[in-house]
Amino acid sequence: MSEKPPVVDPAPDKDTKAPGGITLKGTPVAPGLALGPVHRKDYDLSKAVPQRVPLEQVERELNRFHKALSDSRRQIEALKGRLTGKVPQEHVRILDTHLAYLKDSVFLSDVENLILNEQMALEASIGKVIADFDRIFRLVQSETLRERAVDLRDVGIRVLRNLETGGEGERAAAKPAEDYVLVARELSIVDMFNLSNEHVLGIVTEEGGLTSHAAILARSMRIPTLTGVPGLLDKVREGDFVILDATEGLVRVNPDEVVRAQYSQAGPEKEPSVDEEEEAPLARRPPRTRDGAAITVSATCGNLPEVDAAAKAGFQAIGLYRTELLYLIDRDPPSLESLVGHYASVIEHARGAPVTFRLLHADSSLEVSYLHDGRELNPGLGRAGVRILLAREQVLRRQVQALLRAMPTDADNALRIAVPFVSDCGDLRRIKEILFEERYALRKSGVSFQEHVELGAVIETPVAALGARDLAREADFLTVSLDSLQQYLLAADRENHELRHAFDSIHPFVLRALTSIAEACEQAARPLSVFGVTASLPANLAFLLGVGFRHVCVAPVGIEEFLEQLERIDLRQARRAAGLASRASCAAETQTLVDGYRHGFAPS
Repeated sequence: MSEKPPVVDPAPDKDTKAPGGITLKGTPVAPGLALGPVHRKDYDLSKAVPQRVPLEQVERELNRFHKALSDSRRQIEALKGRLTGKVPQEHVRILDTHLAYLKDSVFLSDVENLILNEQMALEASIGKVIADFDRIFRLVQSETLRERAVDLRDVGIRVLRNLETGGEGERAAAKPAEDYVLVARELSIVDMFNLSNEHVLGIVTEEGGLTSHAAILARSMRIPTLTGVPGLLDKVREGDFVILDATEGLVRVNPDEVVRAQYSQAGPEKEPSVDEEEEAPLARRPPRTRDGAAITVSATCGNLPEVDAAAKAGFQAIGLYRTELLYLIDRDPPSLESLVGHYASVIEHARGAPVTFRLLHADSSLEVSYLHDGRELNPGLGRAGVRILLAREQVLRRQVQALLRAMPTDADNALRIAVPFVSDCGDLRRIKEILFEERYALRKSGVSFQEHVELGAVIETPVAALGARDLAREADFLTVSLDSLQQYLLAADRENHELRHAFDSIHPFVLRALTSIAEACEQAARPLSVFGVTASLPANLAFLLGVGFRHVCVAPVGIEEFLEQLERIDLRQARRAAGLASRASCAAETQTLVDGYRHGFAPS
């Protein structure tokens, strides 16, 4: 008698809904929890069918085009007016990029030529031109160009919507009647500002990176945001109920009532009350290791909302303020007055905390026309940071003068300036000469300015790491850009996802370089700090403390998680683990030590 075949459970149907709903994973951009219905922003430029129009209708199409352009300009100007006073002025100026595209001669002539020469319908012409630009921009390995592609695409969509609605634009577009979670292929800056009101609970996108301008704004506005969710637009429909857990990197689509109730108990993050604001995270939990060692923690910021968030969180210093934003939002260099105003606002919003301003750090991939004539063959190894500033001395002198003038003369703190992409002491000496000359010129002209300046070097290149002892003697302080230093020491592009594992933990040879830098600063009695995304990873933080770092710069939005990680570290055990790791001969051996550290030393 033959045996019966084993009973096999039927394969689950792909459309069967699990109790928790479909679970999608992505990359957290801004942590937080949001529950609500979906509102999609996924306008497809390719849906405009390439229809032809009779010759007698060509003029009509051109007139429609120019009316839609005019309507679009009017809407953006109105949007700028609504935002003025509600968001920092430099963020409002970002919309000038969209206005510039609406007047861009290449964009306009390409659309008009398709209508005139090929008698293509207006909608199809715009769709083709935007799609062509989008395809070209995405072939270039530049985050800045990808950001510009998003801006141009958004401008094209705005014009097309005006064609559909007869100029009513957003007023005529269907809008959800309640709070919602925004779902999009990519998030453009204008979309974020349009929706950064009471209606937005959270944001989920199919594409995008951690370093885009939109991601930075999402973090600064504390909107729970998740990006890089594969197949998002195929799996999430308009009106679906989602639970966005941007802290864990998950989206649950249409979960049942039990799961909803569980998450609802946690609830979306709310604005802190006055009492809660007084009890800042760093006031509740002074940064200390598990065995009680005090660690200095300062903030990294790149705009005024992040400075505000740092002040509310209780940071005692802005350890690094990135100054690139004003240089990226316009085709012309920012005026001296706008720079002075912005830096003065940063100092004011820091509420008395010392601020370290990093000088402009821009390579040719950013395509800032007054800095570079064109993209270099290898932008990351080209004229960036102090190299391009010394080559474009007028840009450097204007920024230095603005910083000197912005700092109050009666301030308790010195003006702190960090010089990026330093190679050797010659870079610092030349900056010191320019500082001396600009102070002399201001003194001669009778303009008030801050006399006392502390000048530091950002260690991010192998040559700077090798020369750390000399730099420590020349500079007033050193700060390590861990992300950049690892990238250059390992010759591994941190934007390459296939090489992401190289940054999961510090390579033993990189750890040796960090040990040497820490020893050099200790011997020269110079302050030393470290910043970067990889610096606050749990395993990396333990090893950084283990080799001698005692000052870490972190983003304000991540302070709670950082303090939790810090409190798990026993400094004595971290020193032992770092010593063993730095003597390892390959990354695999270090990873074994990382695993051992987690299981052997971390509390249960």
